[in-house]
Amino acid sequence: MKELLEYMVKELVDNPEEVQITEEPEGDKTVIFKLHVSESDLGKVIGKKGRTANALRVVMRAASAKRGKSSIVKIVD
Repeated sequence: MKELLEYMVKELVDNPEEVQITEEPEGDKTVIFKLHVSESDLGKVIGKKGRTANALRVVMRAASAKRGKSSIVKIVD
């Protein structure tokens, strides 16, 4: 799961070496992914009106549901 998010985000940003993702379990079936990117790439990850961020969350939610879990993606500056 973390690898999927990392792949998608690294393809979006200009500085892929600065992408950091931490995984925090919350309960039995929920995982929180905290995404850290460089300041200059923050707009690319969020997108216009948050559309890119929402698309990332939808893909992660679908991939998690396939495994019987749920996921939350938080973009941290």
